[in-house]
Parts: sequence; structure tokens; C-alpha cells
Amino acid sequence: MLSASPKKDGNTATLVNWFAGGARSKGAEVEIVNTAFLKYKSTGCVSCRTCQRIEEYVCAINDEAKPVLARMPAADVIVMATPLYFFGPSAQLKLIFDRMFSLYKWDNAANTMKSPLKGKTFVLIASAYEDKGLDALEKPFAITADYTGMKFDSLIIPNAGVSGDVKEKAGVREKAIAFGKKIGGS
Repeated sequence: MLSASPKKDGNTATLVNWFAGGARSKGAEVEIVNTAFLKYKSTGCVSCRTCQRIEEYVCAINDEAKPVLARMPAADVIVMATPLYFFGPSAQLKLIFDRMFSLYKWDNAANTMKSPLKGKTFVLIASAYEDKGLDALEKPFAITADYTGMKFDSLIIPNAGVSGDVKEKAGVREKAIAFGKKIGGS
């Protein structure tokens, strides 16, 4: 799970913890990486394309994101959790999302693409202060899953309020735990 909020006890962290508890209750092994606190050497993919010239599925940038990306192919499920920031994911998630480029190999001449992510489940957990923009946030994740051949699912929480308010929203905790059980049991 990639949790991408700079707030350690905000709505995103709360949803992640509820979801993880549900998944663990079904026997899933869950690792939570808080992408806001990784040390980066770049502000995302720098389009060096080194990853396209080597056989391994690995990012050439040597920082704390590199091992996170390297572990993704071994996971059955990849979960990304973010608050809605200006109708998109937080920058803390976008840094990793863009560097997932290293997990794909394109042969433009043959019009083919290979990825060790094919067949996995890709999950988005997102919340927003109000009910606007979550459809725009969800779209790039759903398109990425479809393009890659991954199954896609999402837990979208509108009207979560300001940081921490989601804890007081009726039914959200139960919904997040149930979603975690569903994903963790599949």
C-alpha cells in the first residue's frame, strides 16, 4: 500500500489503516509505505529511459523510491491511497506513480508492451473534502489498470471533510474495513 498524504493522522492515513485491518483479517500480508516521507533524488520520472534499455524492471534513480518500485511486481495487489488535491492525486503519490514507467517495457516497432504488473489487482483509495473531482482523480488509475491488464477497484470517499474528520463520518469505517476484507480475501 502506498499512502500518499503528508498528514500522518489525516483522512487518507485513517482509511489506509481501516482498509489494512480488513485485509489483514482475511490473511493478507500488508506493507504500508508512506510516500510523503521517502527521500527522493528527483521530482518524479526524469525520462532518462535507462529502464527501457536494460532487461530488469528497475528505475535507474537510486533513492528510497527505487526499492518500493522494485517490490511492486512481487505483490498480488497494489494499493494507492491519496487525498484529492486540485482534482488529482497528491504530489507525494504522483512521484511514485510516474516512476512506475520503469515497470514497463515497450517495443514501439512491434507495437508491444510488457509489464510484470499484468494480472495484478490495482486499487485506489481516495477521499475529498467535498463531492467534486473524485471522478477525475480516479480516471488515470483506472486507465492505467486497463492498459496494463490489471484488475481495478476503488474506494472513493466524498465529503470526508478536513484532515481527520473522516473518523466521525457514519459508516465510512465499516465500508473501508469491508473493502479491505474484499480485496484481502481475493
